[in-house]
Amino acid sequence: MNDRAEYNRWKKAVREPDLKRELEAMNASEAEDAFYRDLSFGTGGLRGIIGAGTNRMNVYVVARASQGLADYLHQASETASVVIGYDSRIKSDEFARKAAEVFAGNGIQVHIWPTLLPVPTVSYAVRALGASAGVMITASHNPAQYNGYKVYGPDGCQITTEAAAEILAKINSLDMFDDIRASAFENETDSGMISYIDDSVLSAFLEEVKSQSVLFGDEVDRNAAIVYSPLNGTGLVPVTRVLEESGFTGITVVEEQRDPDGRFPTCPYPNPEIREAMELGLETCRKTGADLLLATDPDCDRCGIAVKDEEGNYRLLSGNEVGLLLLDFICSQRQKHDRMPEHPVFVKTVVTMDLAEKIAARYGVETVNVLTGFKFIGEVIGKLEKEGRAQDYIFGFEESYGYLTGSYVRDKDAVNAAFMICEMFAYYQTRGISLLRKLEELYGDYGFCLNTLHSYEFPGSSGMAKMQAIMEAFHDGVAEIAGRKTERTEDYSKGLNGLPPSDVLKFFYAGEGAGGSVVIRPSGTEPKLKVYISVTAESREEAEKTEKEISRELGERMR
Repeated sequence: MNDRAEYNRWKKAVREPDLKRELEAMNASEAEDAFYRDLSFGTGGLRGIIGAGTNRMNVYVVARASQGLADYLHQASETASVVIGYDSRIKSDEFARKAAEVFAGNGIQVHIWPTLLPVPTVSYAVRALGASAGVMITASHNPAQYNGYKVYGPDGCQITTEAAAEILAKINSLDMFDDIRASAFENETDSGMISYIDDSVLSAFLEEVKSQSVLFGDEVDRNAAIVYSPLNGTGLVPVTRVLEESGFTGITVVEEQRDPDGRFPTCPYPNPEIREAMELGLETCRKTGADLLLATDPDCDRCGIAVKDEEGNYRLLSGNEVGLLLLDFICSQRQKHDRMPEHPVFVKTVVTMDLAEKIAARYGVETVNVLTGFKFIGEVIGKLEKEGRAQDYIFGFEESYGYLTGSYVRDKDAVNAAFMICEMFAYYQTRGISLLRKLEELYGDYGFCLNTLHSYEFPGSSGMAKMQAIMEAFHDGVAEIAGRKTERTEDYSKGLNGLPPSDVLKFFYAGEGAGGSVVIRPSGTEPKLKVYISVTAESREEAEKTEKEISRELGERMR
């Protein structure tokens, strides 16, 4: 692509005042970054900074992606339909509207949520309405300047690698300005080609969430003081509704983060994995004396928590720690009440804490490891369903705060996670057991394990080249990590263990008193390399010491 020529073409063709102003104000370096490539489209759809350019999220990029998806859908059916949802991000409603206009202009029936809602409601509605595909306008937990375009297949799961490649080929064949067919939103709502999804579908989704309870009649005290933050995203209505309808009476919402606001004024990085995003929630907990803090990211597919310790301080739990607790709770309750399926299955990603496999094995539950990304967990659920074994799936989680206990959707669901966490918390609190105490019991039974994530950013075209060079160096082999011999390497770029090829490397290392693994992979949505360090050791202190040494050396290799 000749980025300068494309920049000049955009200056002539673009009609939107805000985009025209941005184009006029660009210097040479800014124009190069905005036009040196097309925003990449893959299994996660599109994600990028909002603005003018082919490497940005704007109505033209959204329209082109929608036209490509429409052309792809027409290959399979003349009566295709699409579900569309959107979150609280800047321009999310505008992008959803543009996508609807393109699909309708191509004769594709559009079912669009009438208000912003969590991403799992799109996965659910695709299946409930028998749609051919789903589109969610979201950039998940990214900073405010980002937005994205997430695509689901007819099974409610994110599109496969093969489907993404076919859709991308369609997109690449289209001119950004000349090849897009669209019709006016209001005209198509009048004609019925665009219709709003009925509230009954949302109610059915929430009933499915509540049906995931594993109390099976056990008594619990639901009066615990709970602080909840939707982080200015989509979770407020569905999360509070599920909890209140389930009898939880002590919910306080963080006022500054209650209402949808794509600027995320109180948490520039609206991710419950990040402590800064949780600070207002923690402050509210200290003011109210709450027992539990919940926070969901803007599209409400990730859930983070904090719990009070014996000194009255609040401790944030990692995604791995919450996943371990939920897995053990679900398994123990199912076993206790004789509700365990004959061939139970638990699914985790390769970067998720391996200790989970030990817990599952203790209960006779099969563990299935998949590549990073909840779509791969969704694919396992879909495979089980095709085999008539959907009931065998009892839980899936990934270390990045994504959880799901049922087969009603094919993506992580923070409405479900918030409900299950509150139920688990209430169960243990009623019996005088804190989540922290329960976690220490698990470590006592299975051994201490520490997992951490480190991200290294490589912005711009030069950053992309550097990131690729670093990955190539790791592919050449690593003999040792921080003085610890590498015993085995798993290279998933070769399609290891029956999984599709993916640029993921996992190094297993050994050391005196401690061992574990390191996983390195490029982010699928941002210019980042992600490093997952797992340490098993006799004590927390030894694990933290080892992790620090490994992370320091890997950080040096990223420079």
